[in-house]
Amino acid sequence: MSWLMLSRVSKMLKREANTRLCSKFFVMFLPVMMKHGYTGEFEIIDDHKAGKTIVNLTGRLNKCGVISPRLDVKDQEKQQNKLLLSCWFGFIVLTTSADIMDHKEDENT
Repeated sequence: MSWLMLSRVSKMLKREANTRLCSKFFVMFLPVMMKHGYTGEFEIIDDHKAGKTIVNLTGRLNKCGVISPRLDVKDQEKQQNKLLLSCWFGFIVLTTSADIMDHKEDENT
């Protein structure tokens, strides 16, 4: 739910988002968003409970969501055409058992 909160806070034109829940996926997801310029630097605060994060927003984030249930990506180009508005706009973040990457990194490997 933290990625949904990032989208809501960005729509309110705030520059900083504070989350209470800090999952392993969200920690792996933030550097991918930062690499593409959608978020700024972030700080993880360990409170020995669920954890907290403070994320600086850049104002470029329009929509952020998750697709569930998880789909087997056999024909990746067909899935991209269905999910993205255009081939030049947006990113799909893929999770594997080893790492997390965007769809353009996946094409190169």
